[in-house]
Amino acid sequence: MAGLGELSLVDIIRAAITRYLQFSPHGRPDLFRLDHFCGNSPTGFPEGEIKGVELVHLLLLSAEKIGSQQFDRASIFLDQVDKYSSITGNAVQRLVHYFSKALRERFNLESGRITSKGLKSEEVMLLLHPEEVMASAKQALIACYQKVPFYQVTVFAGIQAVIENVSSAKKIHIIDLATRTGSHCPAIMQALATRQGCPPELLKITMVVGTTSSKQKFEEIENRLANFAETINLPFPFNISFLTDIKDFETNEGEVVAVYSPVHLSHMIRKPNCLETFLTELRKINPCVMVVIEVESNDNLQTFEDRFFGTLFHFGALFDCLEVCMNRCHANRMTFEEMYAGQHIRNIIASDGEERIFGHMKIDGWRDLFNRFGLVEAELSSWSLFQAELILRSFACGSSCTIDRNGECLIIGWKGIPHLSLSVWKFHRE
Repeated sequence: MAGLGELSLVDIIRAAITRYLQFSPHGRPDLFRLDHFCGNSPTGFPEGEIKGVELVHLLLLSAEKIGSQQFDRASIFLDQVDKYSSITGNAVQRLVHYFSKALRERFNLESGRITSKGLKSEEVMLLLHPEEVMASAKQALIACYQKVPFYQVTVFAGIQAVIENVSSAKKIHIIDLATRTGSHCPAIMQALATRQGCPPELLKITMVVGTTSSKQKFEEIENRLANFAETINLPFPFNISFLTDIKDFETNEGEVVAVYSPVHLSHMIRKPNCLETFLTELRKINPCVMVVIEVESNDNLQTFEDRFFGTLFHFGALFDCLEVCMNRCHANRMTFEEMYAGQHIRNIIASDGEERIFGHMKIDGWRDLFNRFGLVEAELSSWSLFQAELILRSFACGSSCTIDRNGECLIIGWKGIPHLSLSVWKFHRE
């Protein structure tokens, strides 16, 4: 693991962008929009860090030449990048490796070397839920979520927000949009079991799953949660069910419904009318609260260059965090970087149109969208903020993680780079 005092990957990216701007021709005034990326760029780098700056600079030049369709020049730069990047190297080399692979694919598509054949259903599944395809991916996902502080911070602060909004309910029905592992459900169950006053009479959890998800996977989740309920002597009935479409959701009289959505809604953005249909159906259900965790990045920008630079910073912060929190040769880290980060980078950078699966938005974009459907942002309580700070203090690298307010929501970042947003929403009652 890297030491906390070393220069961060984000600093190296900023320095590379500063260098890129300095050597760019004055005939490209559009490049100066990058100034906001390289603010506070460090100077006086140690000799060992200069190679990292040069490698990222080569990557930036590769992206520029592909964006302007100067394919001969792009090929030369990409060959150099491939020569010095590595999936087993330091954080800079690993990050650049996956961006180089994505640029190479875009280069081949735009230059006509290959043609797009569209995404098959199994390819979409591998992009969205590799843990359902490969056992090693599931293990890597859980391991990295436990080691990386901003995931734990948002999950536990989000669960706190759910619990507070059903604090007086006797019959609780939670719509859970996070079906990957069900690892957060025990925290919800335990919090309700120890609720002051009296525990609820009933807890239902309905997981909304895709049509391609395996029945065996959800039976495993159901059995694991049932065993956990028995272990803690859960003092109220508990059941779990699965739906493939929110339209099929049913609730019984007296049930209070809450929605928990960690990094899920952004998967719907690029599907025509998918997110709009979901929110329309959700409004009919009229939950008491919807807790939303999303990636705080905008990769829906119109120009390829803007998308590239924003994505580079976002994943630069993630790879820097992994470098600090996990050993370089840890198998789970390497699998996570390849199956999750690498696949995200590839899809965002190399794909367009219907083949783009991921469509993240920053919180301001979510506000505009939710407001159109009658959702009003609610304030996160001081207890949720306390929970976030408490979790952060339990990590040795917690001092590098930042928690900021943006209006009513929390923005959790790494060394000043926003990474996740946590917000609470309620439907306006007329």
